[in-house]
Amino acid sequence: MTEKQDILKSLEKVIESRKNDAPDNSYVASLFSKGHKKITQKVGEEAVELCIAAAHNDKVEVVSESADLLFHMMILWSDMGLKPEDIFDELCRREGVSGIEEKKARGEFIDGL
Repeated sequence: MTEKQDILKSLEKVIESRKNDAPDNSYVASLFSKGHKKITQKVGEEAVELCIAAAHNDKVEVVSESADLLFHMMILWSDMGLKPEDIFDELCRREGVSGIEEKKARGEFIDGL
């Protein structure tokens, strides 16, 4: 695995190591100290910022906001007792499955999509 491919594992370790730090010393710890609702709010904010950057076709901001969103999603996963592997397992399960068929199976199919 290359260094770039290891970044998610490294980031997961940093998040876990800072989870119980003093909130004044760590942004990650400060989010955990504010609780689940604040963490979910931050994920939503980052998702909106990513969408705005994409709507403006700003590739530099899309890269930056994508990194922010992924970082905050990983904090959310940790808060919920999930590991990146849980999400990777789900992506693997879906590989080769038509998105339309997968959504139909979950009752989420929207006409025209």
